Amino acid sequence: MRDVAEVIQALKRSSFRASFHLGPAEARYLQAKGMEAVLDHARRFVEERLAPANPARDGRQTPKQGHPAFIAQHATATCCRSCLRKWHQIPKHQPLSPQEIDYIVVVIAAWLRMHAPPAAADSTDGPTTPALPLWNHPDAPPPPAASPRSVRPDQP
Repeated sequence: MRDVAEVIQALKRSSFRASFHLGPAEARYLQAKGMEAVLDHARRFVEERLAPANPARDGRQTPKQGHPAFIAQHATATCCRSCLRKWHQIPKHQPLSPQEIDYIVVVIAAWLRMHAPPAAADSTDGPTTPALPLWNHPDAPPPPAASPRSVRPDQP
């Protein structure tokens, strides 16, 4: 895994990755649900669609619209296992570790906070995403355990 700040800077230099922006619908969704709920959804998407060693439909499993996390995944190259390998040095053909899942969510959170409407970016309801770059510091504590997901993105 790469340093989060370093990878965010590299992604900004990619015209393809820099072309992704939250549309009005995704921005409204983020504003309505809040950052914490959207990051919970992002974690679930990563766990279900990217975490297996050989995900179903790899390379096509992340839609390009419909949820702020999907836009952020494409913008941050966390959308498929090939992009994770190329941009983040996370190997293909092995399940993602809990630390890799946490790292991916932190990358998504960093992008969302940079591109979110002001009120959504400042949302502090509930637990917060760790400060960046947490897992690249030699004295960092182990990442938090994944919490059960009770919120589904298709439910209010």
